[in-house]
Amino acid sequence: MFRPGSPLPGAGSARGAGGTDEDHGTAGGAEGAGRSQPRPEEESDVRRPGAAERLRTLVESNASAALVIPGVEPHDPSPGQGAPETRAVTRGGDVVLLVPADSPAARAAAHARGDDLVAVMEITDVAPVAVPHRIRGRARLAGWLTPVAGRDRAACARLLAERHPAGPFPGPSWTLLRLEVGEGWVDDLWGEGPVEPDEFAAAPPDPLARHEAGLLQHLAAAHGDLVHGLCSLLGERERACGAWERVVPVALDRFGLRVRFCADGRSFDARFDFPRPVRDVAGLRRAVHALFDAASAG
Repeated sequence: MFRPGSPLPGAGSARGAGGTDEDHGTAGGAEGAGRSQPRPEEESDVRRPGAAERLRTLVESNASAALVIPGVEPHDPSPGQGAPETRAVTRGGDVVLLVPADSPAARAAAHARGDDLVAVMEITDVAPVAVPHRIRGRARLAGWLTPVAGRDRAACARLLAERHPAGPFPGPSWTLLRLEVGEGWVDDLWGEGPVEPDEFAAAPPDPLARHEAGLLQHLAAAHGDLVHGLCSLLGERERACGAWERVVPVALDRFGLRVRFCADGRSFDARFDFPRPVRDVAGLRRAVHALFDAASAG
């Protein structure tokens, strides 16, 4: 269920996902100076996830998140009113959050009148591998926070259990909250922009998101030579491959693999698109093997 309007004007841009300047580019483009993370050039034929899909993926991922409630002061010195232990998105596009029962967020929601408690969930996406400029993106969801009560509790608890089978599960120590989304914003490796509530509700998360961290860590630890071999697909950049001290897989989605090349304080990203979008881990294995085969043949 959505309401028109923006609950927090200016809850928007988190520009500077990388937090510092660096060289950037794509597999087919020239390097250049940028203000944040490397981003692809604007090419009409580049396949990419839309802003709503990227935001939905971040919300349903294991990226760190914090709740901020204007006017509510946390009891501890850390920013925000607590980090949701787990979270999931309902069919209607609301975000279900599991928070400690004694957290400021839980107390504020319990004592709020009606559904007028405005809150912002801030998400920070950090690459699961060691790499310069490790923050890959930031996102925000602003909306209205309410306790989950009545019949909805069982349905929301089942949803969280499906998304996070290892728990924890709702009980006396935990409170279920619902964030009714009023506006969203994402600023990541692909770019930045707003997301409307209906777009967020309709967008599917990337099917590889749950597996991305483990897959990237495996590629970096066990197949570094094959990842480095992707240099042969870079065209003019191939002759400079020997100058890059580190070649690290930094992001993965259904459309392709992003690799970061680093040396002497400089870095650039290259995207290696799969022949077609993948739907599951089995399809991903075939697509990655095809990339490595193409690199070795080149």
